[in-house]
Amino acid sequence: MIRVVKAGLFTTVQDLGRFHFRNKGVPVSGAMDAMAVRKANSLLENDLNAAVLEITMTGPTLQFEEPSYIVISGASLSVTLNNAPIKNYKVYKIHSGDVLSYGRLEKGFRGYLAVKGGLQMPLFLGSRSYYRPVTPKNTVVDGDVLPFEPTAEFHPKISEIKVDSYLDETKLGVYKGPEFHRFPKSEYDTLFKKVLQVSKENNRMAYQIVENGPGHQESMLTAATLPGTVQWTPSGKLIILMRDGQTTGGYPRILQLSDAAISILAQKKTGDHIQFNTVDQ
Repeated sequence: MIRVVKAGLFTTVQDLGRFHFRNKGVPVSGAMDAMAVRKANSLLENDLNAAVLEITMTGPTLQFEEPSYIVISGASLSVTLNNAPIKNYKVYKIHSGDVLSYGRLEKGFRGYLAVKGGLQMPLFLGSRSYYRPVTPKNTVVDGDVLPFEPTAEFHPKISEIKVDSYLDETKLGVYKGPEFHRFPKSEYDTLFKKVLQVSKENNRMAYQIVENGPGHQESMLTAATLPGTVQWTPSGKLIILMRDGQTTGGYPRILQLSDAAISILAQKKTGDHIQFNTVDQ
């Protein structure tokens, strides 16, 4: 098991999400940067849906009480193992008593820690992902114990991979949403030419954009939404739903982020720049 010495700013347990319950109002949840999680679990030869730690901006200090193997991925967070720096996307052997510490945020926003076999937290509605209305906890706190199956020996087929630095990417691939055609082309020409800025209103539920689009009078009935749905409010505000976002909404759904774009956006913080790039013109 892992003992949490210091929990960090906002550390949660996540897998790839909670599916088949959106009709009951339960969000998908799961890792904000699913791409980083899949790569880390692949290196450990885990099930791709194995539960990991999601670490936001300021990371934890963790002590391993049993042997295992780990991979860190996602943001660059100055991670050390027993005070020695370690790299993203590389398999490391863990001994009983080892201490993993997170330091200064260097690039990105969310990092991940995958353990051989995955974290064995309880399942709620088929997922281990933390989400307060469904799970007893919303975050990891000091003193928590995170269980996993100990692994003394593991010989990975691939022990390290090089990942292109998507942390620097600013263009978000988007598809046309169901209400895209309600608005004139001239308004989209302006929107797609703009470099947009992430506002301070950003979290696991949604990201808002500093710049407003034109206001509108379009009304619609409440309709289904997904992680990555871009809503356009009557005041011109752009809201991009994320993993814990609501399952329905009453604003026009003008765009839908690709899976890769959701992972890119998940690594952005207040003040970072993005730009929409349609992939189905």
